[in-house]
Amino acid sequence: VQLQASGGGLVQGGGSLRLSCAASGFSFSDYHMGWFRQAPGKAREFVGAVTWTGGRTYYTNSVRGRFTISRDNAKNTVALQMNSLKPEDTAVYFCAADQNGGAWLPYRPDEYDYWGQGTLVTVSS
Repeated sequence: VQLQASGGGLVQGGGSLRLSCAASGFSFSDYHMGWFRQAPGKAREFVGAVTWTGGRTYYTNSVRGRFTISRDNAKNTVALQMNSLKPEDTAVYFCAADQNGGAWLPYRPDEYDYWGQGTLVTVSS
């Protein structure tokens, strides 16, 4: 099982980045996908998630309207488009996979079965 996140980098405040997560080794289309982030000295926090079909998305309040999650089940990828970036968005961003089945709490890290290694996003002021 592998989740490979990419697309991080240094961007000026107000700019945009697109993160991508490539999945392999499991049946991607059977899994909900989430994005989390962890800033230095802080706990990992939920950013957003998308259901296994792509039919529903969830976002934390601080990114709603600025970030968009999408997935391509044919390519086994999930993306996080980040616009209007702010310095407080600076963090390592992780993608995660949770097998579909029953009730789902997308904002809880312990719901997820697999995690990627993270990609660093730095937003300058």
